[in-house]
Amino acid sequence: MKNSKTAGQSSIRPIIGMAIVSLLICGLFFPLLITGVAQVLLPYQANGEVAQLNGRPIGSVLIAQNFNQTVFFYPRPSNESASGVDPDITVQDAYSQVPRISNATGIPAASLKQIIDLNTDYASRLLGDPYVDVLTLNLALINAYPSVYSSYG
Repeated sequence: MKNSKTAGQSSIRPIIGMAIVSLLICGLFFPLLITGVAQVLLPYQANGEVAQLNGRPIGSVLIAQNFNQTVFFYPRPSNESASGVDPDITVQDAYSQVPRISNATGIPAASLKQIIDLNTDYASRLLGDPYVDVLTLNLALINAYPSVYSSYG
């Protein structure tokens, strides 16, 4: 009986050892390696693409920010975005907000449309609809019209 107990314990030892080694490689060393490589090669993206205003972090361009004042472009309503955190709106949606922002700020509609055009991006040049990142668009407004947005800087 003693021999079968010893044989059972000796067959478990390599299994436990492999589990510990696998845990260390897959759960610790590999994630640290990938994080280190990302920090060296793509630090802006690896840190969440954080947007800054006057040297202060104010949000990520990857996540919708809560803009609800009439002087700013609004993000897409959460029922129109599967996740509710989509930071982009269509160019048409941005254009539709121009009259509200123009009335609230006194910025000419043509100037607001130009800022939209300068900040329009495409998923690819051949495919996909043009879009605008709301945080980037609002930062462009703040930078272009510091006197209007002085209390937001």
